[in-house]
Amino acid sequence: MLQKRYQGFLKTPVLWRGNSVFGLVQFQIKSSISKIDISIDNKLRLGKYIEHLVTFELNQSNTVITLAQNIQIQNNKITLGELDCLLLQNEKPIHLEIIYKFYLYDDTVGNTEIEHFIGPNRKDSLIEKLTKLKDKQLPILYSKHCKPYLNRFDLEAENISQQVYFKAQLFVPYSNQDIQLKTLNNNCIIGFYITKYELSNFKDYKFYIPRKKDWLLKPHTNVTWINYDSFKSDIKEYLDRNFSPLCWIKMKNGALQKLFLVWW
Repeated sequence: MLQKRYQGFLKTPVLWRGNSVFGLVQFQIKSSISKIDISIDNKLRLGKYIEHLVTFELNQSNTVITLAQNIQIQNNKITLGELDCLLLQNEKPIHLEIIYKFYLYDDTVGNTEIEHFIGPNRKDSLIEKLTKLKDKQLPILYSKHCKPYLNRFDLEAENISQQVYFKAQLFVPYSNQDIQLKTLNNNCIIGFYITKYELSNFKDYKFYIPRKKDWLLKPHTNVTWINYDSFKSDIKEYLDRNFSPLCWIKMKNGALQKLFLVWW
């Protein structure tokens, strides 16, 4: 299962190319799907789990040397922030922030393409994450409290390139699947989302609810599928606690699709 999750991560595109969003530079690395030979604690939340996948990916590259990870920047035992990763790529120092997100397109939120993307449970948004990166996470590199950590590696903040490794899976409304993105990467759109009121359109389909770490996977047939009635029963507990599950569906022709069923 770890191998499939790693493959799913590698195949997930970056959310934009170059520095076209907020001037944030996307990290570039050429990776082939290697056999992953590390163990990762399944109890880790998804974000930390993915950081381990990235560590493995970086270690496979001949051009990358990882210097340090998860560096807690502190002032009198108060944590001010964290640097996800310090590395050398082709001998050039990089501070890398690692992000992997799931966003849904809702044009009733905000006025721009970026503002329209929100988290499945409406608790977060792409614009909030980008703003936090730009205004809080990246500037900490230049703080006086970060300097002692950089000194350990004989690095000066001014000489370090700040980059992000921002991958995402995007989902568009079931009723409007022809959305073409102008700023973000269209290849990140890998499914749609439905409300409970649209669920009746899928009565003849089979369903599967993967665990959260398997949200990374491309849907496959080797799972225990359930019918519409069983699915309706199973998802009630998710919707009752305002949680939007990611689901796989299998159509009559055998085609597989990934979607979110939203509570809102």
